[in-house]
Amino acid sequence: MRQELMSLPKTLAEDVAKNLVMVARLLDEEPERAYGYSRVALRLASRVAAVREAAGFASYGVGKYAEALAEFRAARRMTGSVELWPVMADCERGMGRPERALAMAGEPEVQKLDRSGQVEMRLVAAGARRDMGQADAAVVTLQSPELASNAVQPWTARLRYAYADALLAVGRETEAREWFAKALEADQGHTTDASDRLAELDGVEFVDAMAMDVSDEDELEEAEAEAENAESDASAASDASAGSGDADSPAETQVDASADPVADDDDVEVDGDDR
Repeated sequence: MRQELMSLPKTLAEDVAKNLVMVARLLDEEPERAYGYSRVALRLASRVAAVREAAGFASYGVGKYAEALAEFRAARRMTGSVELWPVMADCERGMGRPERALAMAGEPEVQKLDRSGQVEMRLVAAGARRDMGQADAAVVTLQSPELASNAVQPWTARLRYAYADALLAVGRETEAREWFAKALEADQGHTTDASDRLAELDGVEFVDAMAMDVSDEDELEEAEAEAENAESDASAASDASAGSGDADSPAETQVDASADPVADDDDVEVDGDDR
């Protein structure tokens, strides 16, 4: 990349480089922002292959597959490299053309790919098979020396995960669980959710407390308030009950004095002569 940028004026090269750095930093976590930086770099230096490639990956990251494919093709024309072949095929899948992706898997360019590229192409081809409703063929497509190897490579976790998922799609649950476990074992960079898939197969459910929405929080606060009110009422009732048991209480005396006024009148003899 540095050599490509050296063909530009120094100030322009620095501006392009800054935008490309931001694309690389944001691509995984904030793809929309990465896409924005890529468009700036593209406006500044559209004739630089590294810029076209970065723009392609940024477009791919936000699901703009037609745009991504155009950028990848441009980068390939400039460099003559075949390393983008798998992602170009995956763009065809993203555009709803799995048959084209499958055709690309059979092109001579695949034989020119390094081992990593060939594994990526196998993953894309298996995905295309599933897109076309050929689930059993997807399982067969993923069976390879790389899958059988016990050595852990950068692609191992993803390959095992894809195979497990393909097995599950054809109802081979026991084997799928075994391969999800193998994927988890190889997933040193936590690139898959193999642990979650294993838990799901084992019937384990997780509750994410951080996922509680505003309505849940309101309900919780309301329930806590009701509990506090109930506790306060119970305490007040307890105090009142304790007070009623005290015969010398002024409040008790007052209530008794006025409780039965008729009975008090009956106790008084009325003498007509004394009126």
